[in-house]
Amino acid sequence: MFDVAPTELLLVVVVALVVIGPKDLPKAMRFVGKWVGKARGMARHFRSGLDTMMREAELEELEKQWREQNDAIMREFPRIDDAAAGTPPILSATDSGEAPPENPDHAAATTKPETHEVPPRDGPLP
Repeated sequence: MFDVAPTELLLVVVVALVVIGPKDLPKAMRFVGKWVGKARGMARHFRSGLDTMMREAELEELEKQWREQNDAIMREFPRIDDAAAGTPPILSATDSGEAPPENPDHAAATTKPETHEVPPRDGPLP
């Protein structure tokens, strides 16, 4: 990280031993160790904050992409309930007030065709 060679480190220790003295050197090393630990803790806290911000930004971007894709899919494939609500119901000859036809084939053609629609959510099943 700081690229300190072993000889440079040895020189710093010798100067500290001469300037501080052998009696107070352990206290000074503890003091320096505390401050180095605090600095590392602050750097770790700062880094974790940045990581959290980046993760949240990525999640927001993914949510935006998901919403866009979901909207595109919903536009391409509308719900069956929505599509069926816009179509008028098929009336048979008996519902319109006409007399029923005598031809059974014609009667089958005028009845409502069998479909595979989704049953209503709140109502009873047909």
